[in-house]
Amino acid sequence: MATFLYRIGRLAFRRRHFVALIWVALLTLAGVGAASAPAAGNSSFSIPGTEAQKAFDLLEQRFPGMSADGATARVVFKAPHGEKMTDADNKAAVKKTVKELRSGSEVVSVADPYVGHAVSKDGTIAYASVKYKVSGMELEDSSRDALKEAAQDARHAGLTVEIGGDALQTAPETGSSEVIGLAVAAVVLVITFGSLLAAGFPLLTAVIGVGIGVSTITALANALDLGTTTSTLASMIGLAVGIDYALFIVSRYRSELAEGREREEAAGRAVGTAGSAVVFAGLTVVIALVGLSVVNIPMLTKMGVAAAGTVAIAVLIALTLIPALLGYAGRWIKPAGEKSKLLGGGRRPKQADRPNMGTRWASFVVRRPVAVLLLGVIGLGAAAVPAASLELGLPDDGSQPVSTTQRRAYDLLSDGFGPGFNGPLMVVVDAKGSDDPKAAFTKVGDEIKGLKDVVTVTPAAPNKAGDTATITVIPDSKPSSTTTEDLVHAIRGKGADITSATDAKVLVTGSTAMNIDVSQRLNDALLPYLALVVGLAFLLLIVVFRSILVPLKAALGFLLSVMAALGAVVAVFQWGWLSGLMNVEETGPVMSMMPIFMVGVVFGLAMDYEVFLVTRMREAYVHGEKAAQAVVTGFKHGARVVTAAAVIMIAVFSGFIGSSESMVKMIGFGLAVAVFFDAFIVRMAIVPAVLALLGRKAWWLPKWLDRALPNVDVEGEGLRTAEERRDTDPDGERELVRV
Repeated sequence: MATFLYRIGRLAFRRRHFVALIWVALLTLAGVGAASAPAAGNSSFSIPGTEAQKAFDLLEQRFPGMSADGATARVVFKAPHGEKMTDADNKAAVKKTVKELRSGSEVVSVADPYVGHAVSKDGTIAYASVKYKVSGMELEDSSRDALKEAAQDARHAGLTVEIGGDALQTAPETGSSEVIGLAVAAVVLVITFGSLLAAGFPLLTAVIGVGIGVSTITALANALDLGTTTSTLASMIGLAVGIDYALFIVSRYRSELAEGREREEAAGRAVGTAGSAVVFAGLTVVIALVGLSVVNIPMLTKMGVAAAGTVAIAVLIALTLIPALLGYAGRWIKPAGEKSKLLGGGRRPKQADRPNMGTRWASFVVRRPVAVLLLGVIGLGAAAVPAASLELGLPDDGSQPVSTTQRRAYDLLSDGFGPGFNGPLMVVVDAKGSDDPKAAFTKVGDEIKGLKDVVTVTPAAPNKAGDTATITVIPDSKPSSTTTEDLVHAIRGKGADITSATDAKVLVTGSTAMNIDVSQRLNDALLPYLALVVGLAFLLLIVVFRSILVPLKAALGFLLSVMAALGAVVAVFQWGWLSGLMNVEETGPVMSMMPIFMVGVVFGLAMDYEVFLVTRMREAYVHGEKAAQAVVTGFKHGARVVTAAAVIMIAVFSGFIGSSESMVKMIGFGLAVAVFFDAFIVRMAIVPAVLALLGRKAWWLPKWLDRALPNVDVEGEGLRTAEERRDTDPDGERELVRV
């Protein structure tokens, strides 16, 4: 592989005009496609195979036009102090608002609070329920604007008005976060390279890659039902790996220049060596993202595949466009150890032979491997302790900041009607196979009334055919509580007895039940996903490193860092530690998508650092150095670059912590902490300590497996000249290591 990529690097360097033209054409084509493509809303959300989804599908068949999974809004009214909602003026204002709400083109129905008995017992709070034809993520902006305007008109009449439900649900804004990440990345790259031009290449190519990827997603969004969340994930991951991969190759190019090679040769060798690491690092990221399909949530699968495509583009850009740009830059890119005149004078440092910080740190770890290993493992183990108390759930309006109208509506409804009112359960009774459907409906209602944590059970509402009915159940506890989850399971447990007695099927659905089913699906898929991703990557790393113990150490280190990061997330967002510093207004269950999402994203980035750092060690070992010295050499050339890449990623992810959306804030914090743990504790401390303890055994591989595996030559042995081989092996006794 190294020889093949070496040729690509040299070809791209020589034919830079042609290569640059191809990428500009692709960017233009993707941009034109995105601009001319029909507008697409956010991806529809479905969870095939879950009971909640089966109930939604049944309602679509038996209640045509009901829009069971359509968006809902609750416009909550509160009377001024000392007044009642039943007072004439207040009642007239509400009636006027209800009339305005019914005029919307996407509105299915609006329930008048005075007709539907939606006024609290003390008469101070009332609400109007609005039902829409499409889901909250597909709702037109005009419908949201009409909803807000109607509420504002009621406020002018003197009422307190807030809006709850998923009708105001929108994709979180992330533009400012990305700008912050890019700004920090620019500063780190300038410090790392000592050159504005060299620092600009990774940023430029990352933006081009993300531009092509996101534009392609936008162009295909309508045809493939891709939503804005898909492009958000693709841009975040694409930006991260795009900067990383370009950083690796530019850094290796400057190292090759420092060894006295001509620029075209240096570009070829940089792509042949660092490019090999980039290819395999990219493959691990693609495996992690495509592996999200095992969860069997269509939206998550599309997000993973689209992000994987963006990563593939980042790899191709690093292998072709970077050497082409290096060709354009010429002598403006300085060898490693030199700075541009603008940043330091364009001359070598006076103490050129002084070991850099990576060398000094690795030498310390090699001398004290046991102490470093124990300190790292114990520290991450302590951070992982809170993960034992992990509770999963999906956010509702109760987790929104108190400054939002959704949260204020949630609190008003809790005050007026009880906490469970914000999460009603819809029980669907399918009595098509029953001899007496009405008796079945009655029995289901009676059975549910006898359960704990039930406040209200509405009479069954049958369809026109009389073979299916819906029953609304109001729990006594809030939607995200374990008590409500237990109630859902209890109703479903009663369903088996009811079916045997009446031949009627009982299904529980609604947003609360759907959240519970999604959390369960994600929880059940976590271990299979881990096994798939880690297993495939383990096999891939065996080919890269030609070792059993190094890939095993890489996988175990990743698991340790992810558990520690989950522990930090639990401590902050579930227990409330440092909640003031993080501006976490409401603690509660961790978002159910968080663990599997963290595993997918962090695993890819962790393997980036592992592959780039350890391949330099492997390269030094194969070229004749002893095992301990190879660890130091790997850090000498790779630690600075890996540190820069990790700092950039932490900055990118930390930018999301400032979001007002609790879900985005949690993802940003979790990913930033995970990258910190993995890059600076696992890869920079535990990895060299383990390799120092293992010594030559780290590179052990059974002879039968060595013969069976393809030789991909990641270390670039095939690129060495006869003279270089004589310099490191004057007696001709050492061959490519086959332990």
